[in-house]
Amino acid sequence: MAEPKKLFIKTYGCQMNVYDSERMAESLGGRGYVETKDAEEADMILLNTCHIREKAAEKVYSELGRLKALKTAKPDLKIGVAGCVAQAEGEEIMRRQPAVDLVVGPQSYHRLPEMEAQVRSGEKSLDTDFPQEDKFAALKSRPKAARAPSAFLTVQEGCDKFCAFCVVPYTRGAETSRPVARILEEARELVDRGVREITLLGQNVNAFHGAGEDGSEKTLADLIWKLNEINGLARIRFTTSHPNDMTDDLIDAHGACEKLMPYLHLPVQSGSDRILKRMNRSHTAESYLRVIERIRAARPDILMSGDFIVGFPEETEEDFQATLALIEAVKYGYAYSFKYSTRPGTPAAERPQVDPNEADERLQRIQALITDQQQQIQNEMVGRDLSVLVEKTGRNPGQMVGKSEYLHAVHIDNSDAQIGDIVPVRITEAKRNSLAALRRK
Repeated sequence: MAEPKKLFIKTYGCQMNVYDSERMAESLGGRGYVETKDAEEADMILLNTCHIREKAAEKVYSELGRLKALKTAKPDLKIGVAGCVAQAEGEEIMRRQPAVDLVVGPQSYHRLPEMEAQVRSGEKSLDTDFPQEDKFAALKSRPKAARAPSAFLTVQEGCDKFCAFCVVPYTRGAETSRPVARILEEARELVDRGVREITLLGQNVNAFHGAGEDGSEKTLADLIWKLNEINGLARIRFTTSHPNDMTDDLIDAHGACEKLMPYLHLPVQSGSDRILKRMNRSHTAESYLRVIERIRAARPDILMSGDFIVGFPEETEEDFQATLALIEAVKYGYAYSFKYSTRPGTPAAERPQVDPNEADERLQRIQALITDQQQQIQNEMVGRDLSVLVEKTGRNPGQMVGKSEYLHAVHIDNSDAQIGDIVPVRITEAKRNSLAALRRK
């Protein structure tokens, strides 16, 4: 029997890329590959890239420069670039770095096995099309090997919102949703492999409009209620959402669906209506706050998470103060804040930019406020009884680590729980980035 080939995948960016990397590894399994954590022993290296962060493409080229030396020492090594930078850069990647054998966009990675065969024959392979066929239909069922208790499951891709700062509509394409039956099939496969919690993924996941088993179009809430019926699946989450797509049935599901966890990531980006308009966000600060009110009316204990961009072109101190006011009003349990950086080809890249030092200072201020809110909410958890999905062993003897229903990392001391168990705990201490707990009997 031939010795398996080794595959090393480096994943950048979002949770959807994590999911895509898993599927790429599974598809190449049919070509005799097994994953390795050591790039130096790999027969193929894939960089699954993200175009969201600043200078994303240059970071990829820098990594490829390092890999070139590895390929010089190991001429049979094949190097591929996948993901959103691959989609955006295409042939330019191969031109700038001839060591690259394969470039594949996020909508075409189901073709990896035939592309791998092509590069093994000595040719280069490039596919950054938006193919007509459904890549998920082309991918085989997932292998039956045991899984961690939490898993991602992509249900929607692309975005039609065209926010002025974002490249997703250009790298991932228009909004598309997977058929409900295929999602349910994959979810059941994951549960059969030991998964207890599934996070539904999409660039704009709450715009889901997949075909139902009866042929009608289904909403994300419809899908969640179908997943709720799967025996063995204990928890459901979804990310990332747009405020304009928080429909009544989805809000109601937060209050009525037992398996839907009390956590919602709902990016707003700015609290200034002027900046929101310039961002092409299609909502106002007030409409966002009204959505939050409705969600909390349905599920009073829900923990809110958000995204913020500071230093967006033309942002003034007054605009920034409006963002701070919105954060004060919402009180986030989690939030992610970033300094604006240009994305070539997006409308905002051509506008007057905020002074970088001023943007840095605003980022520090917003992060200080968010950190205070997060710590306050974590402190309020002390003494509460929560349930924790156990995911791994801790550093201390007898300690286990998992996630609460609110997505907090929880360290359970003196626990005899097993990975995959959902155990009742009492929170004893709030730390900077986690909670400590004792298991309740």
